[in-house]
Amino acid sequence: MELFTTFTILIVLSATFAYINERYLKFPRTIGIMIVSLITSLVIIGLASPIPAIYEESTALVGSLNFSKVVMEVLLSFLLFAGALHVDTRTLASEQKPILAFATIGLLISTFLVGTLVYFMFQLLSYPVDYIYCLLFGSLISPTDPIAVLSILKNARVPKQLEVKITGESLFNDGIAVVVFLSLFEMARLGIGEVSTLDIALLFLKEAGGGIVLGIALGYAGFYLMKSIDEYIVEVLITLALVMGGYTLALNLHISGPLAVVVMGLMMSDKGRTKAMSENTREYVDKSWELIDEVLNAVLFVLIGMEILVMPFDRLYIIAGIIAIVLVLVSRFVAVWLPISLMKLRRAFVPKTVRILTWGGLRGGISVALALTLTEDMQRELWVSMTYIVVIFSIIVQGLTIGSLVKRLGISGQ
Repeated sequence: MELFTTFTILIVLSATFAYINERYLKFPRTIGIMIVSLITSLVIIGLASPIPAIYEESTALVGSLNFSKVVMEVLLSFLLFAGALHVDTRTLASEQKPILAFATIGLLISTFLVGTLVYFMFQLLSYPVDYIYCLLFGSLISPTDPIAVLSILKNARVPKQLEVKITGESLFNDGIAVVVFLSLFEMARLGIGEVSTLDIALLFLKEAGGGIVLGIALGYAGFYLMKSIDEYIVEVLITLALVMGGYTLALNLHISGPLAVVVMGLMMSDKGRTKAMSENTREYVDKSWELIDEVLNAVLFVLIGMEILVMPFDRLYIIAGIIAIVLVLVSRFVAVWLPISLMKLRRAFVPKTVRILTWGGLRGGISVALALTLTEDMQRELWVSMTYIVVIFSIIVQGLTIGSLVKRLGISGQ
């Protein structure tokens, strides 16, 4: 009953905050919901002294939720599948090289740069931190989460190939980032000398390779099941079973669930949509997953806004978090600019691509969720606070200004 009550409260808050945004604020839905949630949480904090009961009940509710588990084991699978399902696979295929470059090489560059810059930042702040922990922060803050900004990009009429780059990168680098994070986590937990390059390579091969293979296998299974019938209700259920069953199986096999779900979603978007679904089924599958995507996004951004109630903040954490915003943006710029500079020798890019990808590379719930998995001896409170500050800035400031940036650069079109 407690689980149902908690879920009920989240849905009621999501509906309330969505209404307030739609009626008064007029921000993009997910960003508006998070802003209202954040303001509500700050009001509750302000009521801690005059009305302690409200503050205590609210913090107890948020504290009882395992944010990391909710995001990584529940919400992420649905959101990634929904995102992959609505990707134009033909355009994605034409942009596969830059997307893979950003999701792999770019991610690794960002991880290293963020970790190194943050390490020296703490040296200057006279608060020395182990380099491996700085790299851990780099790995968890590097994956982009452009879900909140996609609607803004569409409204700004961004060229399709640029929109697909941002979408494709986010779909794949979530899975890659988790593998990189797990590798660094093991090095931090066991000691750098206890983890060899071969161990990391095998872990990467098992997690990433296993996730892709599982996604292909289940994607084909779902495709053949849906091709053999023409009943939209059953076919919608099959897609739900693929996501929930596939992600659970991946977790139990200790392979990448995010990559498995993305591959399944892309297969459903390509082969499933064109060869296994009737027009009626396509409409119901699309609308069903669009609704799931919107509802779960609303819940996710309510949770992000409410997390401030239990965030451990002190003066050093806030200063470090604010400086980290700049360091993350600088690292993102380099991580995008370097691959593009190399690829420009062989292919053309939309003008100002580096600027748009830098500012449009939002950080989101997955970064907070990964930070919350750190152990206390890894200085968890510091990294959680810094991550939260970067994520809030990213979603609100970058998310609300990316549309105007695109228009100001004069690259709107298509």
